[in-house]
Amino acid sequence: MWYWLFKYIFMGPLLSLLGRPKVEGLEYIPDSGPAILASNHLAVADSFYLPLVVRRRITFLAKSEYFTGTGLKGWFTRWFYTVAGQVPIDRTDADAAQSALDTAERLLKQGKLLGMYPEGTRSPDGRLYKGKTGLARLALQTGVP
Repeated sequence: MWYWLFKYIFMGPLLSLLGRPKVEGLEYIPDSGPAILASNHLAVADSFYLPLVVRRRITFLAKSEYFTGTGLKGWFTRWFYTVAGQVPIDRTDADAAQSALDTAERLLKQGKLLGMYPEGTRSPDGRLYKGKTGLARLALQTGVP
């Protein structure tokens, strides 16, 4: 419920006033069933704008630090990322990366639309960097579009 309230009542109208993102390939996103939505990640705003232009709910993998803050700010950040459909993942090493892919596979088996940024993180300077192989391996392993 919170996801849709944020999308259509709170964030949507505000972000629409601030700008319209350029989106290519919306016609390839299936209306239902598991799918991987790959996008570049050039700015913090990507995770806010992308859900506005896609009809389906997007579940993103997000760094676990967003869910571990303390105090009021930590509580709000954790709450926001949870209601926004983000799932915490550890990104510290190779074992953590495999665990993140296992989490992604579980979400796809649940029929989710999984949003992923192939670069693995946000670009520090606005340039597009080489993607990591996890997304491609996940698509091949699961057979989802």
